[in-house]
Amino acid sequence: MSGTFEGMPAFPKAAHEAVGNQTLRGNLRHATHTIRAKRAKAVAEVSDWAVLREAGKRIKDHTLRHLDQYLEQLEESVTAAGGTVHWAADADEANRIVARLVKETGESEVVKVKSMATQEIGLNEALEAEGIRAYETDLAELIVQLGKDRPSHILVPAIHRNRGEIRDIFEREMSEWGRPAPEGLTDTPAELAEAARLHLREKFLRAKVGISGANFMVAETGTLVVVESEGNGRMCLTLPETLISVVGIEKIVPTWRDLEVFLQTLPRSSTAERMNPYTSMWTGTTDGDGPQNFHLVLLDNGRTDTLADEVGRQALRCIRCSACLNVCPVYERAGGHAYGSVYPGPIGAILSPQLRGTASEIDASLPYASSLCGACYEVCPVAIDIPEVLVHLRERVVEGGQVVREGNKVVLQPAKGHAAERAAMRAARWAFTHPGALRTGQRLASRTRRLHPRTLPGPGKAWSGSRDLPAVPAEPFRDWWQRTNGGKGGAK
Repeated sequence: MSGTFEGMPAFPKAAHEAVGNQTLRGNLRHATHTIRAKRAKAVAEVSDWAVLREAGKRIKDHTLRHLDQYLEQLEESVTAAGGTVHWAADADEANRIVARLVKETGESEVVKVKSMATQEIGLNEALEAEGIRAYETDLAELIVQLGKDRPSHILVPAIHRNRGEIRDIFEREMSEWGRPAPEGLTDTPAELAEAARLHLREKFLRAKVGISGANFMVAETGTLVVVESEGNGRMCLTLPETLISVVGIEKIVPTWRDLEVFLQTLPRSSTAERMNPYTSMWTGTTDGDGPQNFHLVLLDNGRTDTLADEVGRQALRCIRCSACLNVCPVYERAGGHAYGSVYPGPIGAILSPQLRGTASEIDASLPYASSLCGACYEVCPVAIDIPEVLVHLRERVVEGGQVVREGNKVVLQPAKGHAAERAAMRAARWAFTHPGALRTGQRLASRTRRLHPRTLPGPGKAWSGSRDLPAVPAEPFRDWWQRTNGGKGGAK
């Protein structure tokens, strides 16, 4: 997987710098609190939300167990409907396919629907290297592109920007990309949206090639689905002569009926709407209506490797609603850029290290970018147990072990810098398997508690630097239990 932000440090350092930015923290706090409050209200309206959540989980798990069959069925369905399917093992192959397809049209410009898969593979940069300019048409993605910035949120990529910053970006950069910003532009939402609409309208009407992702693909019909709130997706999906969709292989569902579940849970969990304002569906091509050439690029890029992990594969259930980001206390303070990936927040902390591996410093640090409070699991509409996967990946980082990379079984070496942690865990394992030694250690700790330091020395210094060490009780629990006869009073 490409998509690591070049030059990014490990999460602890990046987060430390981010929390010192008061403007960033204010923007994040306001936006995440607003979104999650609206989401909670929207979800509370649905009496069978728990049933829908379980249904979504089961549909996704079933599909992942039979992914090979459904992908072959999808290819047959798309081909029968007039589309062409391409298979991309990694980011480089996907970028080559898309660049070739665009060049075959003779065009040098494309318009894009917001797509995390194309961000993941660095498609815009790859197209630019081939002399092709890609224009983002989602408002937030436009802000990020004009600002020469990086997305920091799954749903709201420019969540780290306030209205004043957006106005300045529009006034400074729009003229270099097309129609300039209107004179006297203010930071009112209506004026900013109108400036973006006017800027993008000429691109929609001129574009011959559109590029999209997809929220879902239906195996039985070959139908692709994009849900969005602005209408830019509808323009990109219907006006160009050629449409190229780059979609991760995990976005598939078996039947049309399965969409019923996700079209209820996705909008409420993401934008807190009862239904998406624009739900676009297309099946192949139709003479005289919409794009006359449709290409589907099915992207692996580490997904098959993730599927091989019995614990970690549940991350592939993700429907990119971003609900976990909006409730995460770590994301709220650190922001999305600190994660060094297009997938920030709790889901990024488990997805990126699986798609990319944990060899880099930043990917090895991501499983630790969490307090394990569990709020992310509680709001996930497909019940991904993110804390479970985080702990699983932490064990992989510390202990190493066998994993699947690029379809081959390899043995990872333990990451550097965790020797003390490994030693502590092994000592704890030995103590817990030797009750006599554990009992002696507990009594010794109780009797010497007045001598215990307030902070830990050596490798434990960072841990106790932000936490109070728990006080050791005057009496071990085992002794208390024996002395009080299980709390009933009196000795045995």
